[in-house]
Amino acid sequence: MQALIIDHGSLRLVERPDPVPDAGNVVVATEFAGVNAADLMQRRGVYPAPAGWPADIPGMELSGRVVALGAGVDDSWLGRRVCAIVGGGAQATRCRVPAHHLIDVPDSVAMDHAGGFPESFITAYDALALQAQLREGERLLVSGASGGVGSAAVQIGHLLGAHVIAVTRSASHANDLSDLGADETIGLEDVARISPVDVVLELVGAAHLTLAQHRLAPFARIVVIGVAGGGAKAEINLLNIMGTRSTITGSTLRSRDDAEKAEVIGRVRDALGEPWAGARLTVPLARSFALADASAAYEFFAQPGKFGKILLAMPTLS
Repeated sequence: MQALIIDHGSLRLVERPDPVPDAGNVVVATEFAGVNAADLMQRRGVYPAPAGWPADIPGMELSGRVVALGAGVDDSWLGRRVCAIVGGGAQATRCRVPAHHLIDVPDSVAMDHAGGFPESFITAYDALALQAQLREGERLLVSGASGGVGSAAVQIGHLLGAHVIAVTRSASHANDLSDLGADETIGLEDVARISPVDVVLELVGAAHLTLAQHRLAPFARIVVIGVAGGGAKAEINLLNIMGTRSTITGSTLRSRDDAEKAEVIGRVRDALGEPWAGARLTVPLARSFALADASAAYEFFAQPGKFGKILLAMPTLS
């Protein structure tokens, strides 16, 4: 197989043996792999892959077809169009994936869009529906709404019946976010003036949370799942947290064990499978790059002003 590897901070395309599926796993012939902030962090040496995953092949999500089965995996998976989150190794033409982490790609969905679905929608659904327990009629504030997880969160919030307030650094994205279901689209400077919110999905970090902590309704829930460009250290007014009886929690998916991930993925299949197939959920694509142009894709990801996902397209191999 062809694989993108991280070699002392540089990206190189190399030949590696195809992975072999052991019990409970499959091998997916990757068609598209998403580029995420975790990949850039791994390249800098600050976010290594969990044990059991390729240490030098980045990539946390993919779409493709199942081409090999390990022992105990149902034969019906062979040949199916799937997408998945993985602990690493997605940015290669073959990837080993636990069978219970697979999500079927609906016939109505193109494989490039499917390549950007798993990390964004699983992360957002876990944060909003499972951790924050977002309910119909509540007010949801999403920072970093123009990114992959942010745009997924806007759609999931709308699907759950919340009033969605999307925060973006680019005014040009307002119409796009409205099309995805945002009821309001504001800039960072406007956060201090909004009415109180029930749930804050924090993707930016200190720059946003410092403002949002003062706009909490009683029993508000803050879920921190990213600190992209906004700083990892925030000064929190604890009297405000006490007075509103709010809670603050945080999460990552990558470090969870297989069983925990399988539980979340099962909930996502049940809740989002039908809306995704019916085009009520979509994956906005900022740009796709060939695997050989991964360095350019990483550089593009690091620039501001994007809307949606960035993907790597795998070469067609015989």
